[in-house]
Amino acid sequence: MELRQLEYFVAVAEERNFTRAAERVHISQSGVSAQIRQLERELGAELFDRSARTATLTAAGRAALDHARAALAAAAAVGQAVGEVTGLIRGRLVVGMVIGCTVTPLFEALSAFHRTHPGVEISLLEDNSDRLVEAVRLGTLDVALVGTAAAPEGLESLTIISERLVALVPESHALAPRRRLTLRDIVDHPIVCMPPGTGLRTVFDGACAARDLRPRIALQAGAADAVADLATRGLGIGVLSESMAAGHRDRLVVRTIDDVETPALLALVWRNGRSPAVREMLAQCGRAFNLPGAPA
Repeated sequence: MELRQLEYFVAVAEERNFTRAAERVHISQSGVSAQIRQLERELGAELFDRSARTATLTAAGRAALDHARAALAAAAAVGQAVGEVTGLIRGRLVVGMVIGCTVTPLFEALSAFHRTHPGVEISLLEDNSDRLVEAVRLGTLDVALVGTAAAPEGLESLTIISERLVALVPESHALAPRRRLTLRDIVDHPIVCMPPGTGLRTVFDGACAARDLRPRIALQAGAADAVADLATRGLGIGVLSESMAAGHRDRLVVRTIDDVETPALLALVWRNGRSPAVREMLAQCGRAFNLPGAPA
């Protein structure tokens, strides 16, 4: 039994798909399948039910999964312990970033990390915030930059940005002359917003639910520029955060939604017991984002 076989087993179990697991561990699907088959022969039991389109764990697979994760964690801890003593940082760092969020300081932090630790393989993955948070919990991501309405339970977090929601309308819109807007004002019109799973949408949906309002989401887009472009064309009232809207004030009227006081957060999240690589990445992020309270 080899550690790589356990790694492939855990990847298939979490992805529930051999193709996605192969992409995750950077080898061919046939290679993953062959190693899983070899592991099953050594254990004397099938670990996956392959009769459906998804790879489902058998009873034997469910019994093995926690032990496989523990074995991989123990192996990683050996390298971390040596790294703590020698000051070396090696291995792989997997960073997640919410879709449509081109935050330059994060790229600066990645660049600085790479210059300082060229022996560490860096991966950057985009997804919606909910899936990124879950991936950090599962350990498939080391650290992620996510949009959220509150610090995720069970994870460490560091807030980068905390901002109010704003509405964006063209100058020709009926609401443009209004100096103050409420949630009820804007839900009488079609809304252009980010999709579910993003922090901004979580704040917006929560505020509407608290007031028993049912907005009509006419269009959804994962990037702030796209939301603003659609609002500019009169397809709906755009909903973004303050900094997302800042670059569009030349073509849109931007108003804070007065009664939505819960801010949308942009935050770094990671698990307890961070590795030396994660600790160094957080330190680089602290410098890049100019955050005096960042972990060191």
